[in-house]
Amino acid sequence: MKNSKQIKQIVKKSYANITKSSCGCCCSNKTAQRQSGQMGYSDDEMNQVPEGSNLGLGCGNPVAIASLKPGETVLDLGSGAGFDTFLAVKKVGKTGRVIGVDMTDEMLEKARENAKKGGFDNVEFRKGDIEDLPLEDEEVDVVISNCVINLAPDKERVFRETYRVLKPGGRLMVSDVVLTKPLPVEIKNDEKLLSGCVAGAILKQNYLKLLEQSGFSKITVHKETPGFLKDYTASITFSAFK
Repeated sequence: MKNSKQIKQIVKKSYANITKSSCGCCCSNKTAQRQSGQMGYSDDEMNQVPEGSNLGLGCGNPVAIASLKPGETVLDLGSGAGFDTFLAVKKVGKTGRVIGVDMTDEMLEKARENAKKGGFDNVEFRKGDIEDLPLEDEEVDVVISNCVINLAPDKERVFRETYRVLKPGGRLMVSDVVLTKPLPVEIKNDEKLLSGCVAGAILKQNYLKLLEQSGFSKITVHKETPGFLKDYTASITFSAFK
């Protein structure tokens, strides 16, 4: 089994390579649009963001259930090229603020370029690990994340950090991959499946238990669909409150 440092290096390398292969051409954009449409994004949502923001990497649409309001401060865990971050900006308006956190330099560079293209001045992208967030206590109203927490070796630490940065009464809205039954050893050790949101996933009941142990309440699974390996995984979209 690989240790936490090795896992993070595999993930960073994989997502850095994704930015290099995403040329933003018509063909790749259509693929991302189709994949995101299957995840629950509308054509209107996909057309609201700068070209190159949507890499088709999600497993749901957490923004759809977040009920974001003008003036709120939102954190996007594992913000990538900025797709969900920019959708959130549209909802919180000029009086709101959105912070994207990602550990991959190439993704951060791409997201900042996209922010300039879109003329967004109330969004920022910070380099950081979602297990050790670069935010102050009680800094945000809402945390969103799309198919990222499953990649983190220490998911309990992610949830505790998320709880820390949320204001009292704040909410967490996430789409993620969980296991419906334990994975065979050969799948757990597969590097491609590790960065592909499968090998690092944990059982659904354990995932939800970690949320509760971290202090979250009113945990609700809004949607569940078969995952990439339908015999073992599921994609869930859920909400939880501080």
